[in-house]
Amino acid sequence: MVGLPASASAATSATATYTKTQDWGTGFGAQWTIKNTGTTTLTSWIVEWDYPAGTSVTGFWEATVTSSGNHWTAKNVGWNGTLAPGASATFGFNGAGSGAPSGCKLNGGSCDGGSQPTDNPPSAPGRPSAGNVGDTALTLTWPPATDDHGVTNYDVSRDGAKIATVTGTSYDDSGLAKGSTHTYTVVARDTAGQTGPASPPLVVTTTGGGGGNPGGDKVRLGYFTDWGIYQRNYQVKNIVTSGSAAKLTHINYAFGNVTGGACQIGDAYADYQKTYDAATSVDGVADTWDQPVAGNINQLRKLKKQYPNLKILWSFGGWTWSGGFGQAAANPAAFADSCYKLVEDPRWADVFDGIDIDWEYPNACGLSCDTSGQAALKNLLAALRAKFGSAALVTAAVTADGSAGGKMDAADYAGAAQYVDWYNVMSYDFFGAWDKTGPTAPHSPLTSYNGIPIQGFNTDAAIQKYLSKGVPASKINLGIGFYGRGWTGVTQDAPGGTATGPAPGTYEQGIEDYYKLKTQCPVTGTVAGTAYAHCGTNWWSYDTPATVTGKMAYAKAQNLRGAFFWEFSGDTANGELIAALDAGLK
Repeated sequence: MVGLPASASAATSATATYTKTQDWGTGFGAQWTIKNTGTTTLTSWIVEWDYPAGTSVTGFWEATVTSSGNHWTAKNVGWNGTLAPGASATFGFNGAGSGAPSGCKLNGGSCDGGSQPTDNPPSAPGRPSAGNVGDTALTLTWPPATDDHGVTNYDVSRDGAKIATVTGTSYDDSGLAKGSTHTYTVVARDTAGQTGPASPPLVVTTTGGGGGNPGGDKVRLGYFTDWGIYQRNYQVKNIVTSGSAAKLTHINYAFGNVTGGACQIGDAYADYQKTYDAATSVDGVADTWDQPVAGNINQLRKLKKQYPNLKILWSFGGWTWSGGFGQAAANPAAFADSCYKLVEDPRWADVFDGIDIDWEYPNACGLSCDTSGQAALKNLLAALRAKFGSAALVTAAVTADGSAGGKMDAADYAGAAQYVDWYNVMSYDFFGAWDKTGPTAPHSPLTSYNGIPIQGFNTDAAIQKYLSKGVPASKINLGIGFYGRGWTGVTQDAPGGTATGPAPGTYEQGIEDYYKLKTQCPVTGTVAGTAYAHCGTNWWSYDTPATVTGKMAYAKAQNLRGAFFWEFSGDTANGELIAALDAGLK
């Protein structure tokens, strides 16, 4: 462990210490620890160092790391930049080569906390927030920057161009187009005219264009599966008896089929034919044999009568039926027309408040591979919005692949975002026993961690990549899986162990519901914001009420629209995961 000095020094007394945590010959793991050794709060930090030729950073977490030649720069992320006196923050990375760092600087000064310069540029202001968002105007506000000699004003930029200089910490922007998306940043200026780093960006979409409003309560959405009524015996009534109905804002009913370029019924018996007796019906009233609509759809109708603020969307596609989207993308208008006729069928038009598209994956591979092109998702969602209108909800479940050149880069998710009320980011199933021999890894890590098998396969990487592409935070829901994924033949408790195959599961190898795992294989550790469990030779990863609470804190800190889960039947009979999700978003 070494502290690396330099000639300059930081504006607030602080140190940066380098530690090599692992060394596997051709590469290594390392971390920097930043500690505030002064008496005033540190509001942001930047660590700089040089590596010799042949040594480089290959992956990182808990900071944003960039390079220019052999010079490396790491900046804090949104949640770890503020350090009270005595507090510290650590970021880690993996590297290639064997060289040691030199020339360390912390906020332009010495990494050993030496003497202070006489005048320093101001810090970055906090991330702006938007209020009074209308069709053509909005109000920006932001936490102030700090400076050793005082801040005089702020430069406000929209979409990369400066639009105003103000003395306060708010600005009213106007003259915007309806439904338009803009990126705002703010830079502070001190008494010497020095400017500091820009604030974290804020992406805002004005109203009036068919998309969602950034304001309002957080979304709490759950998927109800039509096939869950069979072997799993999870009925719509269970949403009520578990106490979950009152904690939700939306339900996605999954799945309708996508075939022949059209939306079609997925399971007619489950959807509207199965009759319920009084004991299994939501309202305690039995169905009759001759009623025109029974099944799940009628039970959802009864649920809405008891909970009139609950919105229900019909979800189409999913892993098994996404192969039909390629043909649908060839004629988006015809596809949208077919979906509208089905969702708005007079028999159940009162039940559904909109449509959800679960395409796995546009212009990429899931169960099958799609080659419909970069613009296919945008064109499909544009057609759906045009057909359903601005009053209906139009949403989409989307990839959480945040890797370079991965699924998120294969389609125009940013361009398509203008047509949806929100994206449900499927931030689970990153790792699983389809890799039969491991390494064992949590299927839903919130952040990266030392030894993660694939960089970019974590929730934070996905969210930050969507934000960087221009998708507004107000159109992003974070996903939670109500199940675990596991391996067998595992001797190591910590992640990274070898395995011999998938662990046994009730319905499918390598996967099991949370309510069973919590007692059959209790948690033995946590990593990257989620939990794992080692019992016998089986190794599982799954979310618990505690880790769900942590993920909801992240969603709130990122100003996301809310959260969703897959799916109801994995929760306990008293809905403890849903309760944690609901409470965590308040």
